[in-house]
Amino acid sequence: MYEQFLSEKIEKLRRDGQYRSFVEINRRANAYPSATYRSPAGDEQQVTVWCSNDYLGMSQHPKVVEAMHRAIDEYGAGSGGSRNIGGTHSHYAALEASLAEWHGKEAALVFPTGYSSNDATLQCLLRLLPDPLVLSDELNHASIINGICSTKAERQVFRHNDVDHLEEILAGQPLDRPKIIVFESVYSMDGDIAPIERIVKVAHEYNALTYLDEVHAIGMYGPRGAGIAAELNVDHLVDIIQGTMAKGIGVIGGYITGSATLVDTIRSFASGFIFTTSLPPAVVAACHASVEHLKTSTAEREALRRKTELLRAALAQAGIQVMPQSTTHVLPVLIGNSELCKQSAARLLEVHGIYLQPINSPTVPAGTERFRVNVTPNHSDDDIAHLVRALDEVFTHFGVGGRSV
Repeated sequence: MYEQFLSEKIEKLRRDGQYRSFVEINRRANAYPSATYRSPAGDEQQVTVWCSNDYLGMSQHPKVVEAMHRAIDEYGAGSGGSRNIGGTHSHYAALEASLAEWHGKEAALVFPTGYSSNDATLQCLLRLLPDPLVLSDELNHASIINGICSTKAERQVFRHNDVDHLEEILAGQPLDRPKIIVFESVYSMDGDIAPIERIVKVAHEYNALTYLDEVHAIGMYGPRGAGIAAELNVDHLVDIIQGTMAKGIGVIGGYITGSATLVDTIRSFASGFIFTTSLPPAVVAACHASVEHLKTSTAEREALRRKTELLRAALAQAGIQVMPQSTTHVLPVLIGNSELCKQSAARLLEVHGIYLQPINSPTVPAGTERFRVNVTPNHSDDDIAHLVRALDEVFTHFGVGGRSV
């Protein structure tokens, strides 16, 4: 009975075009974005990765790799337990102090992943506050949605980046009712930016906490890479800034920053933090090395900006449209059909040696299936030219975007 029920669920995913197939991509040390693709038949092919969240290539940076090696030699592989039971080591204090300073906050708290930092923090706050209302942007990440929906708190979704709609909801609430506005700075599927300044202003007017997810901006924006809020000089007005170390920082882990009281509250009450094994010393040391480097180095950010501009121009010249919402390093290219998206990705991989993962429903709405293209400082001008030629050939082959053979 159980096997049949589960099999039917899987089969429905296949019919709906939502079944996820994993592609084995073996990244090559010191050669990113080059990787080895292993087909289901066991054949190997050298490919170029164009959809990684390792936006700055920091996973390969000598300082990061060296810090990880040094910590392994000193501590061994694992952390040994939760933060409360043997899993707090010296690298944690250094990293959390560094993150708090980066965002201009009193304290920081590190989690094993960015997903868990959103999920655990929001669950904790919404369970502690009396009769809270949470206001969530309609395009917020699954980790935010799960954290919110795992509680009994009243929730209202405001239209994406629509501050007027947000204010309309807030205006109908008592001023003294606990309220949390949850939103992102850079939205990873569209590449657009939230109106942070306006949201913060409205939040203060209506006595609401602000919770800003900066995961797709950390390292890339701001005078020291601390994100969009820092670039706009409003980071000090945001109550909680959440980030990840799995993207621009190039390793893994999530974190929150805020007041000392707020961070201590999450540390003391969030079950998703208390009852999970902590990150190994080697991972935390590598994260710390990456953060410290990005605070002072502008080379990676400047290179990313140049390469993004170059790729945008090359795509436009070839008549390949980046979705108009994008104003950042995330370049979404619309396909508009799930099966066509999968077929195009397969041809790019097998014929052209280019790895782009199809982004299909439910990650994005049906009819807006796309490629999410991310150039990095490590991509060469030749890589960019090759990608554009390959996309042009594949789109012509399948008739994507009006092209035809």
